[in-house]
Amino acid sequence: MYAVKLRHLPVIQCATIVRCRACRTYINPFVYFVDAKRWKCNLCYRVNDLPEEFQYDPVSKSYGDPTRRPEIKSATIEFIAPGEYMLRPPQPAVYLFLFDVSQLARESGYLQVACDTLKANLEALPGDARTQIGIICYDAHVHYYLMSEGLTRPKEMTVLDIDDVFLPSPSSLLVNLSERRELAPTGGRITVFQTCLPNVGPGALQPREDPNARSSKEVAHLNPATDFYKRLALDCSGAQIAVDLFLLNSQYADLASLSGMSKFSAGTVYHIPLFRGSRPHQAETLNRMLTRYLTRKIGFEAVMRVRCTRGISIHTFHGERRIRVHTLALPTASNLTDVLHAADTQCIIGLLSKMAVDRCMSASMSEAREAVMNVAVDALSAFRLAQNLPAGAHSSALHAPHSLRLLPLYLLALLKRKAFRTGTSTRLDDRVMDMCAVKVSPLGQLMRGVYPDLYPLHQLAHYLAPQGADDEHVPDPPRLQLTAERINSTGAYLLDDGESMIIYVCHAVSPAFLSETFGLTAFSQLPDELRSLPRVDSEGNALLHAFIDKLNDDRPYASDILILRDNSPSRTLFTERLVEDRVESAFSYYEFLQHVKNQVK
Repeated sequence: MYAVKLRHLPVIQCATIVRCRACRTYINPFVYFVDAKRWKCNLCYRVNDLPEEFQYDPVSKSYGDPTRRPEIKSATIEFIAPGEYMLRPPQPAVYLFLFDVSQLARESGYLQVACDTLKANLEALPGDARTQIGIICYDAHVHYYLMSEGLTRPKEMTVLDIDDVFLPSPSSLLVNLSERRELAPTGGRITVFQTCLPNVGPGALQPREDPNARSSKEVAHLNPATDFYKRLALDCSGAQIAVDLFLLNSQYADLASLSGMSKFSAGTVYHIPLFRGSRPHQAETLNRMLTRYLTRKIGFEAVMRVRCTRGISIHTFHGERRIRVHTLALPTASNLTDVLHAADTQCIIGLLSKMAVDRCMSASMSEAREAVMNVAVDALSAFRLAQNLPAGAHSSALHAPHSLRLLPLYLLALLKRKAFRTGTSTRLDDRVMDMCAVKVSPLGQLMRGVYPDLYPLHQLAHYLAPQGADDEHVPDPPRLQLTAERINSTGAYLLDDGESMIIYVCHAVSPAFLSETFGLTAFSQLPDELRSLPRVDSEGNALLHAFIDKLNDDRPYASDILILRDNSPSRTLFTERLVEDRVESAFSYYEFLQHVKNQVK
């Protein structure tokens, strides 16, 4: 009843937003109506009066039962915000783009891709007729482009003293986008393109990564080298400015420090390591990423408030002005057995992964990994206690409630993510980027990154929906366990981690599959690496494209595709994601279960 798709939220415009006079809770589906004119708050239990206009149902346009109101029918709603809910009148959408034009940046080729994408999407930037845009370039100096009235083309002004930067002409930095003022008065969004370690001026950084220590058990330099970027972000946040970072580096750039400018200003970090514009797949990735970034819906000056009943506290915070209200009624339990049987494994992994990132920052990688492993031991020990099994009682099986049977598997997979793995060479910037992703990814995307989906491709026609179904031409193959035992030498497989897809083709796959899917007659004709799926006039190729389109359907942009042979030098990109198998420095799933079993008391 209360499941509402965010794309179809009830939007309400009314003179009075009904809230509890004591705790300021919004009226919601879980309140109690004393009578037609009074309601009891479900958080503090105060009885409040209902305004007369609440008797009016804006959907049916009639007066009557207040329980028919959208606020009472839906746990998630949105109000058009009246003036008293605004810090100030809605400001124009302001976009400021900062381009790295250093020698490394020019050599990378990103400028052509980024500028072409920006030019193609200028008209699609969210905002009204007041939308403003500005451009600044930087290397060892800062280059402003003034676009005041009367100029036929932008005028470049360069500031050489980067230790005391100033705006040569503040009124000409930003121009109205639809017609042809400084950012702080209005707020807005700053987009930074960075290709190398910033090593001059305020916030200058020095290389900290030791390439020889990339596979060590203790990972150093996960915390920022300076608080400059955090302080910058907090200043931006105070001025209602978000900073988004596109990092396109070919060598170490200290993302642990740079990410602070986005993390603490409600911005986002985008990372394409080893970027070269001459590589078509990377240029296309940047184009898709930037196009989505420029055209997605955007909200400015957002504020989040959390109100809850006694017994719950907040520990860590992981156009039209609107108020979106979410109300949850959560069941409680009085005994341990009920808690264990109702546990949500994916929710546990989502929370635990964020806590593990925090532990890496506050303590060490080894402590974070140990804490993750202890979760499995503690949960199964608690279940043993709830079952009234005597401490130390021997059992050949590891008992777990149905709700937690996959918890050890997901915990092992989490430990094998780039963010937390040890013993495998991992660039520091890549590790930090994965930690950033863990902190902000939606749960579904996070779980797909922890335990990717693996599908067989060599018999797609066998998995078509029945005739007459809406998706009868889209195959729905089963998901396989992430172990080499499921990989047949005569097969082909697709591994989907939410960010990229790997199509893994084994050496003994049938010539018919190669012909139908790739238009090839022999396995040897398949390149070691292929970065796109060719179009072939065949049923097999059409089915595979339809299946991939289905996987991409709910994503902001299509995932990258990499096609590998099983004898390719890059095959480890696939095999390292088989998280149930043993690698040199990490348990197999069976070994991990044995380790947990030995620790359970």
